[in-house]
Amino acid sequence: MLLAGVCLIHPDLEAEQAYIHYAYECLQASRDSAARLTSMVEVGPGGTNQARFERDVISETVNKRLNQMELGRRALIFGRIDHDVDHGDDDFYIGRLGVWNAEQDPVVVDWRAPIAEPFYRATGPSPMGLKRRRHFATRARQLLGIDDEIFGDLSRFNTDEQDAANEATEIKGQGALIAALEQSRTGRLGDIVATIQGEQDEIIRSEMKGVLVVQGGPGTGKTVVALHRAAYLLYTHRFPLEGQGVLVVGPNRLFLAYIEQVLPSLGEAGVNLAVLGDLIPHVRVNAHDNEDVSRLKGDLVMVDVIAQAVRTRQRALREDFVLGYGLDNLRVSIEQSREMVRVARRRFRSHNAARKFIEAEFFAAMAADSREGHELDVVKERTQGQFAVREALEWMWPVLTPAHLLHDLFGSKALLRAATRGTAAEQSSELLFRDRTDHADNVVFTMDDAPLLDEALALLGPRPGHKDDDEIRTYGHIVVDEAQDMSPMELRLLSRRSLNGSMTIVGDIAQATGAWAHDNWESVLTHLPEKHPPRRAGLSIGYRIPAPTMTAAAKVLPYAAPDLDPPRAIREDGDSPEFVAAGAGQWWAMLRRVIEREMANDAGNIAVIVPASLHDDIESRLLDAEIDFGRATRTGLDQQLTVVPVTLVKGLEVDSAIVVEPARIVGEERQGYRSLYVALTRATKRITVVYEQTLPEPLTSFANGQS
Repeated sequence: MLLAGVCLIHPDLEAEQAYIHYAYECLQASRDSAARLTSMVEVGPGGTNQARFERDVISETVNKRLNQMELGRRALIFGRIDHDVDHGDDDFYIGRLGVWNAEQDPVVVDWRAPIAEPFYRATGPSPMGLKRRRHFATRARQLLGIDDEIFGDLSRFNTDEQDAANEATEIKGQGALIAALEQSRTGRLGDIVATIQGEQDEIIRSEMKGVLVVQGGPGTGKTVVALHRAAYLLYTHRFPLEGQGVLVVGPNRLFLAYIEQVLPSLGEAGVNLAVLGDLIPHVRVNAHDNEDVSRLKGDLVMVDVIAQAVRTRQRALREDFVLGYGLDNLRVSIEQSREMVRVARRRFRSHNAARKFIEAEFFAAMAADSREGHELDVVKERTQGQFAVREALEWMWPVLTPAHLLHDLFGSKALLRAATRGTAAEQSSELLFRDRTDHADNVVFTMDDAPLLDEALALLGPRPGHKDDDEIRTYGHIVVDEAQDMSPMELRLLSRRSLNGSMTIVGDIAQATGAWAHDNWESVLTHLPEKHPPRRAGLSIGYRIPAPTMTAAAKVLPYAAPDLDPPRAIREDGDSPEFVAAGAGQWWAMLRRVIEREMANDAGNIAVIVPASLHDDIESRLLDAEIDFGRATRTGLDQQLTVVPVTLVKGLEVDSAIVVEPARIVGEERQGYRSLYVALTRATKRITVVYEQTLPEPLTSFANGQS
């Protein structure tokens, strides 16, 4: 059986503190040894290219290792595992990275190593060879407390006792976990490597191949689990993943700023964090289209539209081309140009790759038409710089970037009609039109344009001489967060980036609020690689949200996603949600009072979550009141008080959340109740609802039940 308990004044506290100091000394010795390597490979003025290459490789390796060993104030050791006699009777300390002493004996085992798995997964019924698991509560190098779990033989106990023991051990290192959860938020997501739980660890260590879908309600840690999985896969499959690359895709840049410290804290700084627009070279992408346009651009009909848009730029001449050449005239007929286009379309997979063929055929046709039998090379050399020739080639087969293609397409009703003709988008083509700017390089595209730009990039291919700049980058593993909102075109973009079909897809159907909100994961998987059967995993335990807050949010869940159950909160204690009603025209006065109270009480990280229609108004009133606040799109969650539109709050967590006018959130958002569910599940400590309009029905019944 397993016995667990926290002892802040533990008899082993002094000995374990001494071991932690020893581990840090060994880590510093490793750092010093690594740093000395750089001086051993210095190359003098007469050094060979090979010596300089070796120096650069060693320096890069050393610097990477030094960065991995830079912990700052993060704890090195999380605890230890003691094996029973049948499993070697060995003890191992588990920590953030592997550390060895001068004799190369392991002082700390990396949390991702196979030997560390029981630290996160052992239970009473399945101790995995352990007789004891010990969790450390630390602050940097200082050991504050010890949490011990003792394992024993359960076979002599009846079924009810075994179930009770299993239930008691469902949360590992509960004292350390609760202490970590109750710390104030910093505006950045932190790692959970010291307190990973069994269901989380199973996902983290799941095999790499194929698509893994993780459904997790608010507070279950799905985002941080996905990031730890990326770190685990890089450790376990260093080759080939380090060369192939790992990509983490988030829904917006506020979210990326929020999670950016997690992987570096785990020693993995080379992972690429991006929004979809960042994956398209040579363009600027920001903001979103309105919902109708977003729906259209996310539909797979745009595959045909972009293909036809490219095809309309592959054209025969409008009239015979005639160029004066001394006393001669060189000609290319309409029929000749039509044949060039036909052959190029058949022979080349990408548009830009065929440009040289078109040029060669065009100059060959001119030379063949010469009555004086001019040589092809001479004709080409003398005519290729002439404006009329360049103009004809640009008409027939222009070299295009995705930005130029879409800029021309969206700025021309004629091109839009041609591109949408015969498709399901034909009747909606006017939604795609927008005024042209002076040049495509000056266009700021929308996030909804990103998959269209990518589709164009795949069809156009690299420009001649720009292969390295224009190629589509693929990755050995891709992590996608908030995938429940992605359109078919966005998922198609991600599939194109996957080298081998290895992906981790995380999200919550109940929080699907975008223009392409999905009602199940099957509609997401339809558009992802199928090289291996997809796997499913779920996170059922809510670690972040206190039970009283989760109870309130659970009232909204049947309206948002009736087929899903809310997570089970492990934090039983916590403040009950506060509902603050304002009289007619008094909502701002009441909101200001709540904000000032929270700031005065040092409530930690505070978010004012607002409907889109009130966002600018509330920011303006805060400025007039001289209340210091941050704007989510500019400063993230770095300031104590931040105004966050409900459309951007998904995936974030704060100490205190002030939700303004739930009725407006429900009324204004396409997935109103899902947006409200998101807003109600951001706070780790306290939530206050300020409202003037009548509360939505599920909150009305909850608020009335409290009073």
